[in-house]
Amino acid sequence: MAEASGAAKRGEPILEVRDLVKHFPLTQGVLFKRQVGAVKAVDGISFELRQGETLGIVGESGCGKSTVAKLLMRLEQPTSGQILYKGEDIARLSGRALKAVRRNIQMVFQDPYTSLNPRMTVGDIVGEPFDIHPEVAPKGDRRKRVRELLDVVGLNPEYINRYPHQFSGGQRQRIGIARGLALHPEIIICDEPVSALDVSVQAQVINLMERLQDEFDLSYLFIAHDLSIVRHISDRVGVMYLGRLAEVGTDAQIYDHPTHPYTQALLSAVPQPDPDGRESRERIILTGDVPSPANPPSGCRFRTRCWKAQEKCAQEVPLLAVPERFKDGSTPASHPSACHFADEKDVVHA
Repeated sequence: MAEASGAAKRGEPILEVRDLVKHFPLTQGVLFKRQVGAVKAVDGISFELRQGETLGIVGESGCGKSTVAKLLMRLEQPTSGQILYKGEDIARLSGRALKAVRRNIQMVFQDPYTSLNPRMTVGDIVGEPFDIHPEVAPKGDRRKRVRELLDVVGLNPEYINRYPHQFSGGQRQRIGIARGLALHPEIIICDEPVSALDVSVQAQVINLMERLQDEFDLSYLFIAHDLSIVRHISDRVGVMYLGRLAEVGTDAQIYDHPTHPYTQALLSAVPQPDPDGRESRERIILTGDVPSPANPPSGCRFRTRCWKAQEKCAQEVPLLAVPERFKDGSTPASHPSACHFADEKDVVHA
């Protein structure tokens, strides 16, 4: 099987997201519907994905992670903002131009039990991308290519005529990965790809994805809520809260030197197998519930649950930037954080 083209140099941005917004309208009325508000699922996030790296996105359920994945795949139309793939804004593409870009950006879905058509054989599922992009594989070579893809993801090529119900959850997710690899993409968006799997199977799938990344020079956007899995696979991590990014940095910066209070609270809840570590770690208990994305707080969206909140937090939206006192780079905490009172706080974790 041929490797991805890798046109961009390793380490250079291959995907750039700028001020991305997705608001879902709230309407009233039966016959004459009128908009009375909006659910601000994604509300102005910016980040970049570099060639050959894994960017992890973490956060609570409902923070907008999966909506970001759908926007990048153009399964949802952005309200505003830019999604630049090698400098081209795919948020404005349609028709053949969008189809061409989608060949290079593929997705592995969360639930392996619903993402595969139960009426199609494995050979048809993995080979379906060739029907959409026939230039990738001539008809006479498709069955051979499908067997190669199954072998690459660790499945017996002789299973090509079986149906999804004849496989376990981990095997189904491998089928989904094989389908994602079929068109030799440069980017794979992984929307909680192991959350529905047993812990032992999770490790197998993660190890497979790491091997495939090295073999085909893939870039991953890896979305998950399990902090330990994200740290294991990611080069950099972005922490989302209520539609916005709270903090972005390398895995060491985020996990060992978090500066945003929300990140500190998340990490304090990570299970610690070492009894001595559990005793030495301060557990941060957040008060209150996550606000509604239809009516988020003014200023900093985390302020209603934050122990550091002051009057400024309600009046000004904090920018995702390196805090002034960390800009000289003399501390490991010198990474962007959207907090007016960001501070370094080492967290002991698993």
